[in-house]
Amino acid sequence: MDRESQWPTALAPPGPPPQADLAALYREHRVGLVRLAVLLVGDLETAEDVVQDVFARLHGRRRPPDLTLAYLRTCVLNGSRSVLRRRAVMLRRTQRVTDLADSAETAVLIGESRRQVLLALARLPRRQREALVLRYYLDLADSEIALVMGVGQSTVRSTTARALARLLRELGEDA
Repeated sequence: MDRESQWPTALAPPGPPPQADLAALYREHRVGLVRLAVLLVGDLETAEDVVQDVFARLHGRRRPPDLTLAYLRTCVLNGSRSVLRRRAVMLRRTQRVTDLADSAETAVLIGESRRQVLLALARLPRRQREALVLRYYLDLADSEIALVMGVGQSTVRSTTARALARLLRELGEDA
């Protein structure tokens, strides 16, 4: 009798996620997770890489206690943070200032007001930007945002309020 067959079903150690479950999660949530990452990192290609990396890391690993959408969002959020940290280090090392403006084609495709909002959003501190993206782009409740960001619900509310006030100031509107 092998060791795993000795475990009662309810107490069995978690195994790797079945391929079908992971594939289904990928098909169902990839687009939304890429949208989240785009809003955090600022470009589609990097966002797709972040999401792909999250699913690649899940493949072949022991299954986390709850492989849920909130867990996947947290992984994407952490992956986006890592990308932004690497970018900051690179910018410090090269001591170059790059313009984060969109290309001419992209600027034409998205409206001027949307571009201004995205640029103002990019100028917000990381935590404020994350709170606004999770609230208004993913339409998550305070409790879900708190879970994804790893903070309390009151912190989510205060961070969101400060972020909105700053975003309005950045856009030149009355707060």
